[in-house]
Amino acid sequence: MSIPEFGPNPVRVIACGALAREIEVLSQTPALSHISLTCLPAILHNHPDRIPDAVDDAIVKARAEGWDNIFIGYADCGTGGALDKVCEKHGVQRIDGPHCYAFFTGIETFTGWEEHDAFYLTDFLARQFEAFVIKPLKLDKHPELIPMMFGNYNKIVYLEQQPEALVEQKARAAAAYLKLEFHKRPTGLAGLADALRA
Repeated sequence: MSIPEFGPNPVRVIACGALAREIEVLSQTPALSHISLTCLPAILHNHPDRIPDAVDDAIVKARAEGWDNIFIGYADCGTGGALDKVCEKHGVQRIDGPHCYAFFTGIETFTGWEEHDAFYLTDFLARQFEAFVIKPLKLDKHPELIPMMFGNYNKIVYLEQQPEALVEQKARAAAAYLKLEFHKRPTGLAGLADALRA
């Protein structure tokens, strides 16, 4: 495979599938047109222990294809520092922060909220709420588990990256399903764009 000639420093971004739409949108802008995106399955978020090995394999593959500049489109995402060890091993960087909620809002902003009673939704998770929350937790078959699993939450906070009425409707439906208050906070894509530009 030959590396596309995007510009002086083409970059292979190895990202979480949950960020694919957002990164694709950003890669259409002139400032980020040098990005070539490859995504790992978003379902890995339900198994964060598998993320480091999957990223490691993807880096090895990208190097074999001739990519020198590689960036990891994951935050720590529940790996407990294991992803950082993979990045250090290969001399690559990842998105700063503990998870995507933090870099969408900005880490300082997110940390300042200190909302331990909030369950966060991104655009992706709002779209895929059934596949990533309801089905894996078997809430459709055992709704009695909802208070047990979500009883410590008082609200759903929907972090809106790209305004879309249908996605907001799905986020509101998720809040209703879990019997939680609904809050919306527009974040845009600036945090993600900053990480990719850096």
